[in-house]
Amino acid sequence: MSQGRECSPEDGDLVSSAPKVAVPSEVEEAVKTLIRWAGDDPDREGLLDTPKRVARAWREYARGYSEDPAHHLSRTFHEVGGYDEIVLLKDIPFQSHCEHHMAPIIGKASIAYLPRDKVVGISKLARVLHGYARRLQVQERLTAQVADCICEHLQPKGVAVVIEASHACMTARGVQTPGVMMTTSRIMGVFREDDRSRKEVLALMGY
Repeated sequence: MSQGRECSPEDGDLVSSAPKVAVPSEVEEAVKTLIRWAGDDPDREGLLDTPKRVARAWREYARGYSEDPAHHLSRTFHEVGGYDEIVLLKDIPFQSHCEHHMAPIIGKASIAYLPRDKVVGISKLARVLHGYARRLQVQERLTAQVADCICEHLQPKGVAVVIEASHACMTARGVQTPGVMMTTSRIMGVFREDDRSRKEVLALMGY
């Protein structure tokens, strides 16, 4: 186990040794109301600490609201030895929550761009994805936000973003159809204008 973290004897969650974020009483009461609405008793032993846990979990799920994903693209590199081919980060896992039911969205993204005169550290592409994913989302908007951010701040010749995800609002409720994946894409610049370039980047992604 990593230094500075310990396993809670109460619930088995990994918790930080840093002080926990205080939970406003109205947030705690809102979770209790939801538990009652679901048909359970928030005052029973197993649920006594649940409102605080849920509140803190949602602070973590939605921490993308407290960051600017574009910040991760502010440091770029021009000395790339004349490299002018596609840069691709493939199958980046992510988690989000749909804005309609606040149910989990779990999937993977492939992000590619064709540099013009600068590149960015590859981990930054994943950070841009997570910055937008850690908000209430719809997959179509998430796909567009990631692509638009990269296009605006790196100004490459082309950008391609493809996201595949499973939506619990469909698999665990409603139509209750598990195993279904939704695919969205945003193709920009040369990847959209040139059919050969489009086929090349999609082939590299595995499509």
